[in-house]
Amino acid sequence: MNMKHRLQVMMFFQYFIWGSWLTTFGIYLINTLHFSGAEVGLVYSTKGFAALVMPFIIGIIADKFIPPKYLFMLCHAVCAIALFYAASATTPNHLYWLMLINAMAFMPTIALSNSISYHCLEHSHLDSVSVFPKIRVFGTVGFIIAMWTISLLKFDISNAQLYIACGASVILVIYSATLPDIKINRNQQQSWISRLGLDALVLFKKPVMSIFFLFSMLLGAILQITNTFGGAFLKDFGKIPEFQDSIIVQHPAILLSVSQMAEVAFILTIPFFLKKFGIKKVIMISLIAWTLRFGFFAYGDPTPFGFVLLMLSMIVYGCAFDFFNISGSIFIEKEVSANIRASAQGLFMTMVNGIGAIIGSFISGFVVDFNTHEGLKDWQSIWLIFAAYALILGLVFYFTFNYKQSTK
Repeated sequence: MNMKHRLQVMMFFQYFIWGSWLTTFGIYLINTLHFSGAEVGLVYSTKGFAALVMPFIIGIIADKFIPPKYLFMLCHAVCAIALFYAASATTPNHLYWLMLINAMAFMPTIALSNSISYHCLEHSHLDSVSVFPKIRVFGTVGFIIAMWTISLLKFDISNAQLYIACGASVILVIYSATLPDIKINRNQQQSWISRLGLDALVLFKKPVMSIFFLFSMLLGAILQITNTFGGAFLKDFGKIPEFQDSIIVQHPAILLSVSQMAEVAFILTIPFFLKKFGIKKVIMISLIAWTLRFGFFAYGDPTPFGFVLLMLSMIVYGCAFDFFNISGSIFIEKEVSANIRASAQGLFMTMVNGIGAIIGSFISGFVVDFNTHEGLKDWQSIWLIFAAYALILGLVFYFTFNYKQSTK
């Protein structure tokens, strides 16, 4: 098996684990454990708190002290243990701490999987811009298969979704042992800043990078919102008698998986769009897509016309997610030197899934509870608020992010 295929298998399991619970866990918390919107937001905020520091810290360790492969294996081993015990937790407090441990171990593996891929591609003399999307797309495929598995087995209201994620984590730990070792460059002449692994922080000295990381944080809040409440929104149509038997209510994860299917298509267009239009226009397209994502959600329902709007929301999600997350990772890869690759990717992950996720968790939980009256959620108002947020963010980004595309 060549290097590209080996990395594709790694990406498949990396995102199969996440797809096993990320979009359906909110359904389980609300419908089975009867958590409030704020309590759901609190549980989901664990990945935000974990990503606040862990990807950057683990990235530093991977750059300076322990080879990324072994850190990757250790993190997923911890995930397996935490997920196993979280499956039996039934109270917000107990579940919060177990999912926090899981998040502290899992969130760094996203950046680690990227940096491992970039290292291996560089060693194999393969162009990361053209080859990495073809590797990362298998992560999306894994996410989709996990969602379908959970939905078809009707595990979206069961703790079984965590047991499946636990099993996949164990498999990935074993598989990762077969990946190539990555040599750490230990330069004895390094400054103390370099030895502490803080090199990536110098990126904030560049105005364009500071703005990029700021908007990464604000865009991360958007991503958290849709992950937390998308499934619960679709499941809520079951409270309307005429929609109780619709596929949207019975299998919300299958409809949500269309978003990941769209990701597969859009990921493969990233090399063209980045080379043709540059990072600024690509992220602007992402922000427009996020606005449409929430706008279509606001007016979508299980009726024929409403179903079309929901499908359109799923399709534009693929563009919204890929043109920011994947393009942003590639952009950073091209802007930093190899010796701070892991810590720079970790910093990006911290801004998106750390600070951004925390903001998104608490704001979305507050907005949902504020628009809940006598147990019924006003989803249209909720989604329109989020659509307005994405639109305003896009306008500000357009006038503040000034990056000149390299002609090399």
